[in-house]
Amino acid sequence: MANPVEFDRWLDDEFVELNTELEEAYFAARAEIVRGDPDLDARREAILFDGAKLAAGVLDAGELPDDPVARYQLLGSVGGYLGAVRRHQIDTGHADVLAPAWTLAWTLAAPLGVAPRYVFAHQCLYGHRLFTALRDERIFVTYNALGVLAYRRAAHALRQIPPMGVSTPMTGYLLADARTALEDVLRFNRLLAAELDVDRFFFNVRPYFKPYRVGTKEYRGANAGDFAGINEIDLLLGLCRRDDPFYARILAEKAPYVPPEDQAPLRVAGTGPSILDQFLAAANAGRLTGELKQNAATFLDVCRAHGAAYSFHHNRLVRPYLVEPAGRSPDAEDLTASGPPLPVVLEFLERLSDLRAARNRPDLRTAHGDLRALRAAVDGS
Repeated sequence: MANPVEFDRWLDDEFVELNTELEEAYFAARAEIVRGDPDLDARREAILFDGAKLAAGVLDAGELPDDPVARYQLLGSVGGYLGAVRRHQIDTGHADVLAPAWTLAWTLAAPLGVAPRYVFAHQCLYGHRLFTALRDERIFVTYNALGVLAYRRAAHALRQIPPMGVSTPMTGYLLADARTALEDVLRFNRLLAAELDVDRFFFNVRPYFKPYRVGTKEYRGANAGDFAGINEIDLLLGLCRRDDPFYARILAEKAPYVPPEDQAPLRVAGTGPSILDQFLAAANAGRLTGELKQNAATFLDVCRAHGAAYSFHHNRLVRPYLVEPAGRSPDAEDLTASGPPLPVVLEFLERLSDLRAARNRPDLRTAHGDLRALRAAVDGS
């Protein structure tokens, strides 16, 4: 019988080696997958059957971790195996082989209240496990992980402001901390755009983030945005609202894919007045003077930094790394991690980008007018 240690050793060694060999062959052919090659078929079958045997051994041993962190880490392990099986398109016709891994994923996920698949948190916060030894996968995961940590830092700073109010010296310090963190997000995104090879990402990294089935149900792909932090920032700043049906759907859909420790913050974010609401109330009451005015100016900088980081991500990472290569590779399957067709996903992301950047759109209620009013109060006009 296998145990989680043996499973993890396989995932760190043979699993990575097999995936890397397959990815090199796919990349040489500039194809999402290469069929009809006996050597490649043998490697794919080794992933399928060796991983299934180890997952079944862990399940049969019946000694799953009691510690929630260890359970979540093990879920990432079995989920990573299932993600690779889907990536290599060997998940159909093998329900009997995969059944123990599916059962193990469900058993681990249910008590934690999360989706029974690996998510980006497993790659960047719970072991930094990679599928391959490819440089570009490491670049992608590392810079996205650093961005996640920066978003978390900004959310932590902003979360402390509403209870203390916007007029204190501590508020100015926290806003400056959030601004620096969001500037870091943009910096990491720029480094990612400078170092990540477009074709390597499209052919060898993106396919591991596809949706995959656990039993009869399909779960959407892993997303580097699956953390509470960015949504807390949206709502605390007042750039997005929980009563917006579009944004409410984002929060509801995301909930099973965030790590357990992010579930409570995601539920409570935006349930009270936003920081923008507090500044506007002070401005309308004629109290925007002195330190409060300086805090408001820093707040506007934070909003600008948040919009700039996400706009860069949308325009310099999503479009060049997904849309443009997709046009050159019409046979690629499941282009997006979320499942819907690429044009639908792009329209969704464009709307979200406009909300976060508070752009002036007649067909969309954004914070553009409120931020302009606050800027006028800060400038004294």
